[in-house]
Amino acid sequence: MIFDAFERMVALRYLRARRKEGFVSVIAGFSLLGIALGVATLIIVMAVMNGFRHELLGRILGLNGHVIITSSHGNLDAYGPYVERLRAVPGVTSASPVVEGQVMVSAKGASRGAMVRGMTQADLGKRPVLSGSLIDGNLNHFDESSVIVIGSRMARHFGVEVGDSLTLVSPKGAVTAFGTVPRMRAYRIAAIFDVGMHEYDSAFIYMPMAAAQAYFQMPEQVSQIEIMTVDPDNLDTIIDEAYQILGRGYYVADWTRSNASLFNALQVERNVMFLILTLIIVVAAFNIISGLIMLVKDKGRDIAILRTMGATRGSVMRIFFLAGASVGVCGTVSGLVLGVLFCENIESIRQGLQSLTGTDLFSAEVYFLSKMPAKMEWSEVIRVTAMAIALSLGATLYPSWRAARLDPVEALRYE
Repeated sequence: MIFDAFERMVALRYLRARRKEGFVSVIAGFSLLGIALGVATLIIVMAVMNGFRHELLGRILGLNGHVIITSSHGNLDAYGPYVERLRAVPGVTSASPVVEGQVMVSAKGASRGAMVRGMTQADLGKRPVLSGSLIDGNLNHFDESSVIVIGSRMARHFGVEVGDSLTLVSPKGAVTAFGTVPRMRAYRIAAIFDVGMHEYDSAFIYMPMAAAQAYFQMPEQVSQIEIMTVDPDNLDTIIDEAYQILGRGYYVADWTRSNASLFNALQVERNVMFLILTLIIVVAAFNIISGLIMLVKDKGRDIAILRTMGATRGSVMRIFFLAGASVGVCGTVSGLVLGVLFCENIESIRQGLQSLTGTDLFSAEVYFLSKMPAKMEWSEVIRVTAMAIALSLGATLYPSWRAARLDPVEALRYE
C-alpha cells in the first residue's frame, strides 16, 4: 500500500481531538461538513435542472410537432397531398394537419382565454403524452362535431366534468350592419387530460378537425402541419426534404427555433449554477488547507521527534497528506450518498416541507410542472465526485510539503 500502518496510525491520531487540540479537529469537522454539503447541493441542483429540462422537453415535444410547417400566405390550402408525401419521408413518424385559434371560454359565470387545436382522432391518438394522460372520459367519440377535450386545471377552474358543456367565443365573428358579432357555440366535454404542465392543462382545448374548420371558418384549410420524427435532435435532413416537397411560399421551423429562448435560458442557468455551487467545494477545500497548516504548526515538535527517530520526509508528507485527504474523501462520499438519497426522495421531501411550512415550494404556475423532477446523470455525478476529490487532494499538498520541509533542529530549539 502507498501508506503503511505507522503512517495511517499517526494520521488518524492527529485527526482525533484532545482537549488542548480540539480547535484543529473542529476545523477538520467543518471542512468535512462543507465538502459534504457542497457535493450534495451540486448533485441535487444539477439533478433537478436536468429533470426539469427533461420533463419540459418531453412534454413540449410530445404535444407539439418537432417540425412545424406554415404558409407565407396565411392558411394552408390543398394540404392533403403534402401530408401524404411528408409521411413517406424516412424518419417521420407522423404528419398531422392542425387548425389553431384563440377563443374565450365561458361557463357558470366564469371566463378565460384558451387556445383551440383542431386535430383528427387518429392524429390525436398518436400523441401518447396527451392520449395516455386522460383522467376522465375517452376519445371514442372525438370525431363528433360538438365535443372537445380540455385540461384538468381548466375543468377545475370552471367546475365542470365530462358531459358538461363549455361555451367558446371567437373574436372573429360575422360582420353585420351593427358591427362584428362574435361567434358563440357550446361544446360538450368528452374527456379531460392532465399532462402535468400548467400551461397546457389550463389553457388548451382539443377539438375535432372538421368542427374546428367550421368554427374558425376555414373550409378545407388548416393553420399548419406538424411533423413528429424518430430523432428530434437531428432534423436537418427532414427539413431539407420538406422544403423540396413544399417548394416556395412555406416556412419550415423546428422545435429548437420555436422554444430557443426557453432552452437557452435553461442551459445558461445550469452552467451558472454549476459554477456558483462549485465555489462551495472550493471554500471547503481552503478550510482543509487552513486546518492542515494549523495542524502542522501545532505538531512541529512531534514532527521533529519523528524525524530524529528515523521518519523520512516522504513519510511525514504522507502522514499529513493522509490526514487532509481523509477529510476530503470522507466528505465527498458523505455528500454523494446524501445527494443521491435526496434526489431519490425529492418529491416526498418537498411535500413534507410544504406541510411543515404551509407554503407552496414548487408552484405549477411558475415552473410549468406539477411535480418537482430530478434526473441524475451518473456521468455528471461521477464528474462532480472526481472534482471534489481532486480539489481536496490538491488542498493537502502544500501543508504536507511544509510539514516535510520542517527542520527538526529548528523545531526542537524553539519548542
